[in-house]
Amino acid sequence: MRWIIALGFVILFEFYSFQLIRTLSRGHWWKWVYLTVSIGVILNVLLQFYLQPNRAVISGSRDLAITFFLAFFMAKVVFVLFMLGEDIYRFFEGLVNKVGGSTASDGFLPSRRKFISIVGLGLAALPFGAILYGAFKGKYDYQVREYELSFKDLPEAFENYKITQISDIHVGSFDDREEVAYALDLVNKQNGDVILFTGDLVNNVSSELEGWEELFGSLKAKDGVFSILGNHDYGDYATWDSPAEKQANLQELFDIQKSMGWRLLLDEHETIQRGTDSLKLVGVQNWGGGRFPKYGDLEKASAGLQPDDFKVLMSHDPTHWDAQVKQNPTNFHLTLSGHTHGMQMGIEIPGWIKLSPAWFVYKKWAGIYKEHGRFLNVNRGFGFLGYSGRAGIWPEITVIKLKKG
Repeated sequence: MRWIIALGFVILFEFYSFQLIRTLSRGHWWKWVYLTVSIGVILNVLLQFYLQPNRAVISGSRDLAITFFLAFFMAKVVFVLFMLGEDIYRFFEGLVNKVGGSTASDGFLPSRRKFISIVGLGLAALPFGAILYGAFKGKYDYQVREYELSFKDLPEAFENYKITQISDIHVGSFDDREEVAYALDLVNKQNGDVILFTGDLVNNVSSELEGWEELFGSLKAKDGVFSILGNHDYGDYATWDSPAEKQANLQELFDIQKSMGWRLLLDEHETIQRGTDSLKLVGVQNWGGGRFPKYGDLEKASAGLQPDDFKVLMSHDPTHWDAQVKQNPTNFHLTLSGHTHGMQMGIEIPGWIKLSPAWFVYKKWAGIYKEHGRFLNVNRGFGFLGYSGRAGIWPEITVIKLKKG
C-alpha cells in the first residue's frame, strides 16, 4: 500500500511538472523529450525492483536507477515548489483583477512569466547536480566532526577522554576499497581512547563482510573497539529458508566481529578503568520506534550499574533516547546513536543552516542534542544505503572529548 500511495504521488507530481514544462516550451518539441525521459526514469526504477526484489542482493543497476530517479525527482521538487509559489501569486493577481473589473487578461489567471520559469529551472539544476555528484564523489567525502562535552560529575581520570564514534557502515554498499581504507586510517588518526561503532555493519547478510575483515580489523584504540547491532544486522530484510538459517547468519556476524577484535555488547555493559576511576560503557541491541524492531533491553543492559557511575550508552536508533533514555532514572550521561544517515542528502552550513528530509521523520536526526542535562549524539553514518551517494550530508567520523565542568 505504501508503494501504491508513493507511486500515485509521483504520478500527480509528474503531471503538474509536465504542465509547467509544456507552458514554458510554448509548442517546442523538447517538452516531449522531457516527458519521455521522466517516464523512462520511473519505469527503470520499477523494472529494477521487479528484477531484483530481494534487497539482500546487491545490484549496481538498481542503485544507479535509484540515483537518477532521485536526481530528477529532487530537481522537480525544487522546480514545482518554486513555480507553485508563482501560481499562488497568479491566482491572487487574477482574483484582484476580477474583483476590480480589469480586462487586461483574457483569462482569470495571468500568464506565467518566462523569466520566473527560467529561474526555477536554474534552481532545479542545483539538486540534480548535487545528487549526481554525491553518487560519484560525495559518498566518500568523509568529515571529522569534533565536540567537547562537559559534565560536572565526570571522574577526574577521564578529563579529556576522547571517544571516536562511527556508525552505519553498510559494508555491502561499498564499491571503492581504497576510499574505505583511507577512511578507516582517518579514524585511527583521531587517536581516540576508544572507538565505538553504533550499528548497521551490513545491509542484510553477514556474507557482505567477506574480504573486508582485515580492513575493519585494523581499527585500533587504547581501550579497544566496541560495537552494537543496528536494525539491518539481524537479517530481517533478507529471505531465509528457516529460522535456523537466519540465526546462523547472525551468529556468523558475531563471530566475524570477534575475529576483527571488536567487542560486541548485547544488552550488557563493560567497565573502562583509569586508576580508581571508571567509566561504564553500556550497549543495547536495536530498539526503534514505529516499524523498527525492539530487540534491546535497557534494563538488562543496566543491571548492576550504580547511581554515581558515569555512563555512556550505545543505542543505534535515536528514537530510543526520547522513548526510554533521556528521563530514565539510570542517568545515562551520553548516548551515541546513528541510524538516520541524515537521509544522505540535505544542506548544512555550520551555525547557519541544517536541513534534510530526515527532519520530517526524526526529531533527532544529526549532531548533538541536550535535554534533562543529558547528551545525545546522532552520527550521520559512515556508509550509504538505497541512494548510493551523499549530497550535502557527508559521511561522518565523530570525535567527542569529555570535559569536567
